[in-house]
Amino acid sequence: MNIAIRNPVPRREEGSVQVSLDPNLRIEGAKVFAVYGKGGIGKSTTSSNLSVAFSKLGKRVLQIGCDPKHDSTFTLTKRLAPTVIDALEAVNFHSEELRPEDFVVPGYNGVLCVEAGGPPAGTGCGGYVVGQTVKLLKEHHLLEDTDVVVFDVLGDVVCGGFASPLQHADRGLIVTANDFDSIFAMNRIVAAIQAKAKNYGVRIGGVIANRSAATNEIDRFNAATGLRRLAHFPDLDVVRRSRLKKATLFEMEETPELRAVTDEYMRLAESLWSGVEPCAATPMKDRDLFEFLGFD
Repeated sequence: MNIAIRNPVPRREEGSVQVSLDPNLRIEGAKVFAVYGKGGIGKSTTSSNLSVAFSKLGKRVLQIGCDPKHDSTFTLTKRLAPTVIDALEAVNFHSEELRPEDFVVPGYNGVLCVEAGGPPAGTGCGGYVVGQTVKLLKEHHLLEDTDVVVFDVLGDVVCGGFASPLQHADRGLIVTANDFDSIFAMNRIVAAIQAKAKNYGVRIGGVIANRSAATNEIDRFNAATGLRRLAHFPDLDVVRRSRLKKATLFEMEETPELRAVTDEYMRLAESLWSGVEPCAATPMKDRDLFEFLGFD
C-alpha cells in the first residue's frame, strides 16, 4: 500500500488551519502520555526513565521518539534505532512489506522503542511522520498489547505538526527547568494543549521540574496559572553520566543520591498510572509573563 501524502481536508480552528485526526488512528486501550518542553531540557532522559519506571510496575510500554535526530530511545536500546521513515523508504513506502522488527527495537526491561524520524529538512511536516508511525503500529497490531504509550516530542510546540501527538494523548506532560526560557516555553505548551483539548481528549497532566536545584519560580508560575508539579529531578552528574554510558538511571550503580531519583520516577509512574486530574490552566500573555518572571 502506498502511503504517499494525500490531501486531507483542513478544519479551521481558532484562526488556524488544523488537520483532523483520522478516527482509524485512535490509540485505544493504552494510557497515552505526550512529553513536551523546551529544547535541551531533558525530555528524552525523562521519557526513557519514566518508560522504565512504568515497565517496573509490570506495564507493557511503547516509547515513540518524535525527533528527526532519533535519539529519544538510545539509552534504552544502546544504539540509534532505525526510523520509521528510513524503514518506509527502504520498501518504497509499501508498508505491507515491513515487519515489526524493521522499525521496533526492544529496549531495557522490555520497553518497546520506535523512532518516528522526520522528513528531510524544509520538505515536510513532522505531524505527517507521527501519523504514519501510529498507522504502521496499528497495521501490525502492536498497540493492542500495550498498556502505556509515551510520546517524546521535539522541542517547544511551535506548529501544528509537532503538536500532533496531542491528538493521540490522554495527558500532556511538560518538562521545565527553573529559568525564564524554560517557563516561557512551558507557557506556550500550555496554550497548545488547551487548543487541542477543544477537539480531542488530551488534558494537561502537570509539570515535571528537571535539571534544577530549586523549583521556586516553577511553583510560582504554576500557582498563577493553575498548573501542578508532579515530580522534581535535580541537576545531578549521574544523569549526565548515564547518557554517556547509553544507560537509563535504573542501570547505573546505585548510590543514595541515585536511589532518590529512581524512587521519584517510580512515584511519578505510579501516580500517572493511577490517574492524575487534569489541570485547568490558563496561560499568560507573553508580555504579562515577561513581567511576571522579572528576576532580581
